[in-house]
Amino acid sequence: MAGKVYLVGAGPGDPELLTRKAWRVLQSANVVLHDDLVSQEVLRVLPPSAQLVNVGKRCGAKSISQDEINALMVQLSGEGKLIARLKSGDPLLFGRAGEEMEALRRAGIDFEVIPGVTAALGAAASARISLTDRRHASRVVFVTAHREGGTGLRNERHVAADTTYVIYMPGHRYAELAAELQAAGIAAEVPSAVISRATTKDETIFRTTVGKLADCPAAASPSLIVVGVVVGAGAEINVQTREIDDTLNEEVLQLALQHPYHDLNGRGGVE
Repeated sequence: MAGKVYLVGAGPGDPELLTRKAWRVLQSANVVLHDDLVSQEVLRVLPPSAQLVNVGKRCGAKSISQDEINALMVQLSGEGKLIARLKSGDPLLFGRAGEEMEALRRAGIDFEVIPGVTAALGAAASARISLTDRRHASRVVFVTAHREGGTGLRNERHVAADTTYVIYMPGHRYAELAAELQAAGIAAEVPSAVISRATTKDETIFRTTVGKLADCPAAASPSLIVVGVVVGAGAEINVQTREIDDTLNEEVLQLALQHPYHDLNGRGGVE
């Protein structure tokens, strides 16, 4: 009997941000092939019955190739297994889902994509940044710094003023990115924020400006940079975050006890 592959978005890190459909599939999967950047919090709620395989690819580290991942999905689904290909954030945004879907189509494997909360939205929510505040920004541009030749922001010179930029996978190349942003016409005084491990207990938010981005302390992966006037507007909001978080977590826990897909007896650790 043929299996099936689900390309599942794990969201930015908080397991409570998994969609109900993602949760249901993960509870049923025989094998979970997960990226290295999927949070430990998400991995801990997977059922003990699922086989977890880390197929992450980290810059500069020797690891499994994309072709090997494609072949593994085809092999396991050919054995009749239900495969969850678990990706940080959303599978269709900087997640190599295009290559994997193409490989599955060629092999005649049934597959489905389950979207997730992408890192930009999780980070913006944590930092209280409205990416499209109508007073400041009418455009949002998602780019990745993990490519040859930079982010490709040079073409933004004439439209940068009312745009919010979210730079995925910046690494620690803050000085290079600051230079590229300014070359694209984004002024040195424009606010920016480096947000690391958004929505998790290890989250950090460092607010600065484009001109001072090079002085930002190195942030742990996964991280991203948000650039635009909206970052400064968000900094003016003062809320008691801990009280809000504690209340929300208690409410969610109570709902979890009633949730048909919520198994509180998940993994105590990860393999």
